[in-house]
Amino acid sequence: MENFPVINLEKLNGEERGATLEKIQDACENWGFFELINHGISHELMDTMERLTKEHYQKSMEQRFKELVATKGLEGVQTEVNDLDWESTFFLRHLPHSNISEIPDLQDEYRKVMKEFALRLEKLAEELLDLLCENLGLEKGYLKKAFHGSKGPNFGTKVSNYPPCPKPDLIKGLRAHTDAGGIILLFQDDKVSGLQLLKDDQWIDVPPMRHSIVINLGDQIEVITNGKYKSVMHRVIAQTDGNRMSIASFYNPGGDAVIYPAPTLVEKEADENNNLYPKFVFEDYMKLYAGLKFQAKEPRFEAMKAIESNVNVGPIATSLIPHF
Repeated sequence: MENFPVINLEKLNGEERGATLEKIQDACENWGFFELINHGISHELMDTMERLTKEHYQKSMEQRFKELVATKGLEGVQTEVNDLDWESTFFLRHLPHSNISEIPDLQDEYRKVMKEFALRLEKLAEELLDLLCENLGLEKGYLKKAFHGSKGPNFGTKVSNYPPCPKPDLIKGLRAHTDAGGIILLFQDDKVSGLQLLKDDQWIDVPPMRHSIVINLGDQIEVITNGKYKSVMHRVIAQTDGNRMSIASFYNPGGDAVIYPAPTLVEKEADENNNLYPKFVFEDYMKLYAGLKFQAKEPRFEAMKAIESNVNVGPIATSLIPHF
């Protein structure tokens, strides 16, 4: 099996820029995932983030998770569990408006560090979107503009811990799915593995690497690129030993953003099939995704196509919740 793509972002600044862009292009076309090193986020900030996240789990969430496991009788299951995941999570919203001050049980230091980390990730996400534009032949800022809607993008974080699981063969840490949104930036545990992606019908481990940021592409990137880049199924395998930390941040379109293939990426011949993907309002896609997350993405696209053929798609006003 070929090596999982690791991209050294520092090399964009020198004579290896072209080769580095090619590596990103190959990863987007053939993997849907890649791992960034030398990405500009300080190791000190990442270490502090990791320490505070693990302390918060031990102090505020671990006992709650154990009680949930006991209530549902999960330690004694004998058959595969398909309707829940072996994970302890909470969610934060950064854009368009932060709710960090509203999340209970977070220490002031954790709130402050999380805000700083999110700002760095937001900047990195937008840099990556422009690198994708460069590789795709789109004008700089095209993807950011496509995500903008009337209030800017949605940006939020899912903080997860995957505790030791007595029956990892029967309960997944997180069931297989593609991500609904745009571009996902993951700071994962460098000691406890578990994240896998599906490539060529095989599950491939995403290697834990200290101070790296794992990137994966969501369904909206697939639509805008008209399938040139693909969102990829991935899952988390629960482990019998070790507690795996995962801090996944989702840079997604605004709720009223209208998503459709970039015209320059749709072949110009008079063939309707060249436009492979539907046009839709992101919030409408999320409503559909909510009930179908752990199923294949293709029926979701087909359902949105059916809606598109019956309805004139346009922006909608909506009250937003975080989209992950």
